[in-house]
Amino acid sequence: MADLYYAAACQTDFPCPRTRDEIAERTRRMCDMVEQTITGYEPFFDVRLLAFPEFAHAAPIYDSIGKLRDRLAIPVPNEYTERYWRLCRQYGCYIQTGSFLEADPDHPEVVFNTTVLLGPDGVRSKYRKVNPWIPWEIHASPHDIAGYDAECFPVVATELGHLGVAICYDWLFPETIRQIAFNGAEIIVRISAYMDPWGATPPLDWWTLFNRARAAENSVYVVAANQGASLDHYPPFSWPGGSMVVDYDGRILAQADAGPGEKIVVAPIDVEALRKERGRRVGHDMRAHLRAELHTYLGQTWLAPAGADQHPLEPDRIRSRIRDAKGRLPDR
Repeated sequence: MADLYYAAACQTDFPCPRTRDEIAERTRRMCDMVEQTITGYEPFFDVRLLAFPEFAHAAPIYDSIGKLRDRLAIPVPNEYTERYWRLCRQYGCYIQTGSFLEADPDHPEVVFNTTVLLGPDGVRSKYRKVNPWIPWEIHASPHDIAGYDAECFPVVATELGHLGVAICYDWLFPETIRQIAFNGAEIIVRISAYMDPWGATPPLDWWTLFNRARAAENSVYVVAANQGASLDHYPPFSWPGGSMVVDYDGRILAQADAGPGEKIVVAPIDVEALRKERGRRVGHDMRAHLRAELHTYLGQTWLAPAGADQHPLEPDRIRSRIRDAKGRLPDR
């Protein structure tokens, strides 16, 4: 287990790419940010874990799966993850990539929103967004794939601790983050493209609210990298940044000022302290206190998976599934 180390939440401010040819330049800049962060802070402490935002490589800006696959989607891993891997080998660090739009030959009618954790030994995990921001996002959840047999909530043991990840809207579902915690996570990375008015600014500030809540209720560190893209780069939304690191009691250890632009914030991760606290506590251990048998709502279907006849996904079909789900809610 590594001694005390630091994590960096790195936010980007790129023009929204129109084709996959633009991914290389974004990757180059993020690699520069990795090296600058590690070497710049080296006189003070070791930055070992770095996270980048959702859509750092590409966003689902087109209105059909066909266009996304034709213009932006790529396999994952790929030549760009190889570049990050080289940095991991060189510096002994771990990089949670910003997300890619993933084209998987095993699932030719869908696109996934995917992030990869890389370490010195290569790819350690691949996470596909479980809760796309519907109906705007038309990329698929693993939930939409019949017979999907890959781990939806991977957690990997590393010398930095047990690392998990979830993407943006996933964090508004306590069940998703709790499953990652119950899979053993001690540090959960959040890669996000969280926009106003729900972002890092009052009066809503959902960004800070949910990062702190999920950290406290699961006794985990949260390393949260948000988009810092200006309005003209990702219309029609403005992106408030506010990237942060939160400890297992919900304390904000570091946070970027709200507003667009490239920013990097760093904060200490002390896994041994976390483990001692988890072992010591009798009160406020919400994982150990969970009365799972009483929560029967998880045994029912609310938003149904997309059937085979609903692929490729499109907004009207997604809206229809949402209407069906709302009709099953108990207040109806």
